[in-house]
Amino acid sequence: MELPGLAFAVWMLICFYAPVGGYPNGKVREACTSMVPCHGSSPQLSPEHTITVNGTEFKPGDSIEVHLSGPVFEGFFIQARDAEHLESPALGSFMLADRGVSQLLTCAHTKNSAVSHTSKAKKKHIKVYWIAPGNAPKRVQFLATVVKKYKIFWVKIPGPIVSQPNALSPTPPLHATSEAVSTSHPVSYLSKPFNASSCGRTKFCIRNPSNCDPESASCFFLSFQQEGSSVFIEMSGPSEGYLAFALSHDQWMGDDDAYLCVGEDHRVRAITAYLKERSPPVLDSENALEDVSWRLADGLLQCSFRRSIHLPAHKGRFNLDASYYIFLADGEASEGGVIHKHQQQPLITNGIYNITGLPQDIGGSRSPRLIKAHGALMFIAWITTVSIGVIVARFFKPVWSYSFLFGKEMWFQVHRMLMLTTVMLTSISFVLPFIYRGGWSQQAGFHPYLGCTVMALAIFQALMAGFRPSRHAPRRQLFNWFHWCTGTAARILAGNSDLKSLGITGPSSAQVLGDFWFCIL
Repeated sequence: MELPGLAFAVWMLICFYAPVGGYPNGKVREACTSMVPCHGSSPQLSPEHTITVNGTEFKPGDSIEVHLSGPVFEGFFIQARDAEHLESPALGSFMLADRGVSQLLTCAHTKNSAVSHTSKAKKKHIKVYWIAPGNAPKRVQFLATVVKKYKIFWVKIPGPIVSQPNALSPTPPLHATSEAVSTSHPVSYLSKPFNASSCGRTKFCIRNPSNCDPESASCFFLSFQQEGSSVFIEMSGPSEGYLAFALSHDQWMGDDDAYLCVGEDHRVRAITAYLKERSPPVLDSENALEDVSWRLADGLLQCSFRRSIHLPAHKGRFNLDASYYIFLADGEASEGGVIHKHQQQPLITNGIYNITGLPQDIGGSRSPRLIKAHGALMFIAWITTVSIGVIVARFFKPVWSYSFLFGKEMWFQVHRMLMLTTVMLTSISFVLPFIYRGGWSQQAGFHPYLGCTVMALAIFQALMAGFRPSRHAPRRQLFNWFHWCTGTAARILAGNSDLKSLGITGPSSAQVLGDFWFCIL
């Protein structure tokens, strides 16, 4: 079988094999409305599993402990809905007790409004926490779909109904324990989300995206308001684990004054920390924050606190009446409030600002302009020009064999022009990160090494092409093999590096690369 035929067969196998396994990884967003798994069979009628809760009443912001238990099962899907309208979308948000067996999903554009399994591993019991939203209906019922085996499952198993205190004639809950839970604390609980009405007038605000509404499930919000000798700070964003901001003298992490709001046991803890280079933050044993309040609802983590402008007794705390770059980051936190590295680049202000000075309403960037230019040039070089050059050399040689440009075959001149353009763009792009960082970055992982390898292969390929033997020379076959191997290696490494820089990793990156190279080989 020729190479194109083999590539086509492999590509077809990948495409048609992918959907066969149902949803063993729990990514069941397609079933958000019906809660019916796409397993091609009818659900069972008599449930074997039960849902229990540890409370019969709730107020907005309260946490309800939800348990799903019964005979061994492989998959599950849990939601909370309006008890009077069970066909309505999922509401509220969940927090996990064990990330190894359960994961959060977004249904009806509400982040973390459903919970499902992470694998087909057998389980008998699941525990999660449901956080009541601010606009919750009077009565809420929990529903669960449970998959025992691929063809054996139950849909929308009815669970307990929990009610707000002022609900009239509440329906008796099913399987509810007598112990009620209420984690609402008047001193520390925010009754409503933040708003941006005072941004630029009395508050210094940072928003991402620009001018977004802090009540939105996609808005990262940070505000500072001076009140006498202290500053009142508000921080909000869609996060499953923690939100953090830092004050820095430059645009790189290290030697920074940091503040974190961490989700821990369905509550939020506000703490101060010190960032040393790119290592995990060093948490302070003494907390310098006052008037801490928090809210977990509608997929948002929100917290506010007060800090004195000057803290001479606390080492590592910057004075708030000076100018700094401001970082805003989010990430995951495991059980016990242990934080993990942020999955996306932090938001960084484009300049230094004094948060106690003139109130402003600004944004920031998660990627500086030089790094954006670096990525754009590499993408153009290795996804566009080099790919067109390969296509021209592979498919246009017989078409343009008798067409000439400057004394050479046209296909060859076009191919050479595109490849030299690739080398030129790669060289310019290669220099930009060094200009931005002022040297080599020790904390950037494998990306710089991949970039250096690609740059070396590109230069070697251009030099080798300059000493190309004539068409009938004995060493021409050896040159052809070296030329093909060097070019293919450079394209694979560059493509992989481009995908990782775009945040496409894991099995998805392999499929994207496979589809891409199938198209051009």
